[in-house]
Amino acid sequence: MQQPDGGPGFGVYVHWPFCAAKCPYCDFNSHVRHQPVDQKRFVAAFAREIASMRERTGQRTVSSIFLGGGTPSLMEPATVGAILDAIGANWRVAPGVEITLEANPSSVEAERFRGYRAAGVNRVSLGVQALNDRDLRFLGRLHNVEEALGAIRLARAIFPRISFDLIYARPGQTVEAWCSELEEAIGHAADHLSLYQLTIEEGTPFYVLREAGRLQLPHTDLAADLYEATQEVTSRHGLPAYEISNHARRGAESRHNLIYWRYGEYVGVGPGAHGRFLEDGRRVVTFTEKHPETWLALVETKGTGATGGELLTRSEEADEFLLMGLRLVEGIDLQRYEALAGHPLSPERVAVLREEGLVAPVGNSRLRATPSGMVVLDALVADLAR
Repeated sequence: MQQPDGGPGFGVYVHWPFCAAKCPYCDFNSHVRHQPVDQKRFVAAFAREIASMRERTGQRTVSSIFLGGGTPSLMEPATVGAILDAIGANWRVAPGVEITLEANPSSVEAERFRGYRAAGVNRVSLGVQALNDRDLRFLGRLHNVEEALGAIRLARAIFPRISFDLIYARPGQTVEAWCSELEEAIGHAADHLSLYQLTIEEGTPFYVLREAGRLQLPHTDLAADLYEATQEVTSRHGLPAYEISNHARRGAESRHNLIYWRYGEYVGVGPGAHGRFLEDGRRVVTFTEKHPETWLALVETKGTGATGGELLTRSEEADEFLLMGLRLVEGIDLQRYEALAGHPLSPERVAVLREEGLVAPVGNSRLRATPSGMVVLDALVADLAR
């Protein structure tokens, strides 16, 4: 969804860093606390950091808000409401703003859904991850399939829009089993699915297991077959990919994530949050302290938990635009790339990649990665950015 002015929009990302347990595949900034979190104190800190960011961005119109984590559904509805109120007190909020909250589908957290809706959340993203109990245990999830399906049903009854995540390319998974699971998922999905291939990130328990030879993922060829099957099944059921890992019915795309992929502007608040926005005409990258209590102390003393930032060069902006935009099925606007980089993409490189079947033109003004190009996207972007 483009904004009325044709731009990608302006978003606010809020990071809630706490989880009930750390999943063995997760390298996000998430922390387990065995004592209750002082939510009122954190709310006050979020409000201060939001005000600090407002001083930097000036008056803007917020088109999307995303409460991510961590596990935002560990927040009390009053906490969510207070954070949304702070955003509304500092920026204009568009009448049709998308407000997404990530949630775990445990029965305890699902009990808060009506409170989140009353606070203003109009889209929920559920971290289901698998639809069989064995793989849920393998992935370290605290819910079972029955709880997940119950949470999906409840979310559909309460929120105008829902999405849920699944992870594929799990050990021992076959194409046939994944297609069956995906068909079941589509039967429950309202309008959006995020389907991620399991990757092993350094610093996670799964990384340690793989290095010790105790965890084997599907072979590269099987992983590619699983990806192709994902595209075929979702397209057949009216949820085609609009981004490499995201599938939606027409008009149900995640507006917030489209801001990222269309290289729009967004503010990041909370422990470990990143932001990218224009300040005095230059795109600035911001990042904050990752450790929650350290971030809290910084905000209470300085008004922000920011630990640094940088101005991007034109070349860096162009490379980021390329990296994000080619994830989208719609591809990139070639004129915008040229405006950022100061030069067009190399016609020779584009011609070679077209010949290899990795990119394709969209009319006369855009370029997209083909399905074959999506599989090798990082290498493709590196080639075009040379």
